[in-house]
Amino acid sequence: MDRFRTALQFHKNQQKTREGAAVRSQGSRPPAVIPLGAPPAPLDPIVYTRTRSLNISHSLLREQRVMTAYDKGPFVDAFKILRTQVMHRLRDNAWNVIGVTSPDEGEGKTLTAVNLGVSLAMETTQTVLLVDANLMRPAVHEVFGLGDDCPGLTDYLLDDEPLDGLLLHPGIERFVFLPGGAPVSSSTELLTSPKMVNLVQEMRHRYRSRIVIFDLPPLLHQADVLAFSPYTDALLLVVEEGKTTAEEVKSAMSLLTKSHPLLGTVLNKAGQLAATPKSMRKMLEHEVEE
Repeated sequence: MDRFRTALQFHKNQQKTREGAAVRSQGSRPPAVIPLGAPPAPLDPIVYTRTRSLNISHSLLREQRVMTAYDKGPFVDAFKILRTQVMHRLRDNAWNVIGVTSPDEGEGKTLTAVNLGVSLAMETTQTVLLVDANLMRPAVHEVFGLGDDCPGLTDYLLDDEPLDGLLLHPGIERFVFLPGGAPVSSSTELLTSPKMVNLVQEMRHRYRSRIVIFDLPPLLHQADVLAFSPYTDALLLVVEEGKTTAEEVKSAMSLLTKSHPLLGTVLNKAGQLAATPKSMRKMLEHEVEE
C-alpha cells in the first residue's frame, strides 16, 4: 500500500503547489467557495410513473455487493464515509456531475459508482442518476442482473429511442440508472457528440436536487475520459491494491490533475488478497482529505 500512498501524495503536493501559485497570481486572494449554508430540506416521496421499475431480489443485490443488501458493517460504513466526503466537496463547489474512472479494467470502478450512487440516494435531500458511459464495455446493467440486450444510452444517441423508456428504477429509493446499451466502437465520438453534450446539460439542470454520476471507461487505454471530462464537474479515480501499479497511478493522476478537478482516489481491496463484502475497505485520499 505504501507505493500507492507515495504516488498519491506526490500528486497531491503538486496540486497544492499549482493551487498556491494560482492564488498568488490573483493577489493572494483565496478562491471563492460557496458556503454550505442550511442543510437542504428532505424531498417528498417519489412516485415513478414513466421510469420503469425493476423487481430485483435482495439475494441478487447481496451477491453483486450492492450496499442496500447489507444492514451494517465495514463495507457499508466505508461507502457512507465516501458519501460524506464527496458531498462536502460537491456542496462547497456547487457541483452535481461526477465521473468515475480507473487506470485500467477490472479495478472496481463500476461497483464503486453504483454504491456511491446508492449511498448518496440514501440521503433524503437528493436524488441520483447513474449513467453507464462506458460505451465500449457497459457493465452497470450486469450489477442489477440484466442481460446484454438491455437498451440504454447508445440507443438514445444512435436510434433516437426516448430517454424515458430507457431509465430504470431498481427499487432503491431516489436512485435511477441509465444503462449503456449496445456496445459501440465509436465511443469517444458519441460521448462528445452534440446530442450527448445536450443530454448532460439537461441532466445537470432539470432537477436541482439531482446528482449525476457517469461510470466512465478506464483512463489509460482510450481517449473517452479526457474527451468527456469537461462535461463533468470533477472525477473520482478508483485503483486496486495488488493490481494497479504505482506507474499506472502516477500516469492517471498526472493526466487528471492537469485536465480536471479530482475529487479523490478510492483504494479498492486495500490490504487483502480477496474482496469480500464483510472485509472490503475503501480509502478516499488526495483532495477529499482536505
